[in-house]
Amino acid sequence: MTFDTFMTRRAAAGYALSWEAHGLGYGIPADIAEDISIGRVVIANVSRAVLVEAACRFPVRVLEITAPVNILARRLAARGRESEVDIAARLTRAVPLPQGLDVVTVQNVGAVDQGVTAVLAVLAGAP
Repeated sequence: MTFDTFMTRRAAAGYALSWEAHGLGYGIPADIAEDISIGRVVIANVSRAVLVEAACRFPVRVLEITAPVNILARRLAARGRESEVDIAARLTRAVPLPQGLDVVTVQNVGAVDQGVTAVLAVLAGAP
């Protein structure tokens, strides 16, 4: 959708959570509130900038999937979307997670299937 459409939807309370980054608008649809109210588990990839808001509005467990900086740099370079300078800047501006959240961290340092297995194990243990 266009940015104007995003902003119109945001103004009409079309998102449970929304934020802007890198000139783009991101949003989690408002109807997740109903899903959560009836006990469904909702999984969303969100900006760290909206985690506190999310935790104020919903029961939240944060699944932080990360890796050491050298591995992150290598993976970002392999995607071919950013220059080395852009990757370095991106890695140095990483924002820490807000304090006081229920956080589970998965170190994604191996093959994709190992990372998937680790994430699924955490999700299987989620209430």
